[in-house]
Amino acid sequence: MIEFGHGTHTGLRRTRNEDTYYADAGLGLFLVVDGMGGHRHGEVASATARDGVVAQVSAGQSLVDAVQRVNEALIARSVGLPESRPMGTTIAAVRIVGRTYEAAWVGDSRIYRWDGALERLSHDHSIVEALVEAGELTEAQARTHPQRNVLTQALGITAPDHLHIGLAKGQLTSGARLLLCTDGLTDEVADARIGEIVARTDIAAQEAVDHLLLEAVTGTGRDNITAILLRAAN
Repeated sequence: MIEFGHGTHTGLRRTRNEDTYYADAGLGLFLVVDGMGGHRHGEVASATARDGVVAQVSAGQSLVDAVQRVNEALIARSVGLPESRPMGTTIAAVRIVGRTYEAAWVGDSRIYRWDGALERLSHDHSIVEALVEAGELTEAQARTHPQRNVLTQALGITAPDHLHIGLAKGQLTSGARLLLCTDGLTDEVADARIGEIVARTDIAAQEAVDHLLLEAVTGTGRDNITAILLRAAN
């Protein structure tokens, strides 16, 4: 039994929401996507990725295969666009079967696990994340780095032969949680504060998501914000 909450917010500085998400306990599929490309191509890219993954998984494809096929479809769709800038999107996806979960991601939308403490399952496909892993930047420096949103991988932009899909698998123990979110949340709210909200047992999962969105817009709210919180039953 999975309890979940979900939500998205345009933020305070954007006129359009290029984020989207999908949450279906019956299919066991949950995902957030953050489109990019301008001229409404970000909205098209995120919706195409969402619908494509849902269709592929519903048809029996694995999560990884679904993401790979969506990448190819987005690249094909970009061919012939009058603008030189392709349309792309990040994705963070979770598939749950029983108590087993599989997580997949491309870009800097994130997946966290909470089981007594907050742990980041995903690793951002970004320039600053590579610098942090190389020891050239601290996590604190990365949060304010001018290139913190420059991605090294994105659906619709990275060639199929060079696409590296992040993967994680595990078991959902009783009371464990998974959080999927776009960078509109993580750029505004520190992991420690996210962990405090996710850990709360006095509010429903939907209320926790509402609190996370509120925390983000209480900051600068400079980007779209999307989050899904999953809780395994005790």
